[in-house]
Amino acid sequence: MKAELIELMARVVQVLQINMRWMTWNLFLAFIPLALSVWLFRCKRGRSWVWWLGFLVFYAFLPNAPYLLTDVIHLIDDIRTIQSVWMITLVLIPVYFLVIMAGFEAYVISLINVGYYLHRIGKSQWIMWMEMTTHALCAIGIYWGRFLRFNSWDFVTQPDALLTRGVEEILGKQPLVIIAITFAILVGLH
Repeated sequence: MKAELIELMARVVQVLQINMRWMTWNLFLAFIPLALSVWLFRCKRGRSWVWWLGFLVFYAFLPNAPYLLTDVIHLIDDIRTIQSVWMITLVLIPVYFLVIMAGFEAYVISLINVGYYLHRIGKSQWIMWMEMTTHALCAIGIYWGRFLRFNSWDFVTQPDALLTRGVEEILGKQPLVIIAITFAILVGLH
């Protein structure tokens, strides 16, 4: 019994060590747009070229926050690896839940900050349209990241590939269905 418990704990630690790398990285990427949203939309500043550059970087990185919702696919593999109901229930699911929720909350708070900014500048009527457009753009970004393996910085490092392959790929029936479902999930959870 003791040897089995030690072996199980070793497996859990191994799985968590592997996951902590990508979980930490994905959370870091999710918090970039959150930090930018505070700087861009909560602090009163003029819209200089630096502001517009920050705005573009904000929208390039924003899909990373809700992208964490798709990381639930890794949970399935981890459940197969660990196979202990107690370790899955007490360790894996809470860790995944916290990481996924932290990423999605970064997304929600970022959108709240954009809405605050629009309200502050007298454009409250645009908030719903901004949110719907942002959900749609993020659904496309999530598809590009999860299925085409593009990253936010590919807008700078390989813009041709991002635009040609990215646009070509999303015009198919299956990608449009996946993007539509992702859009619906973002709208529903937001």
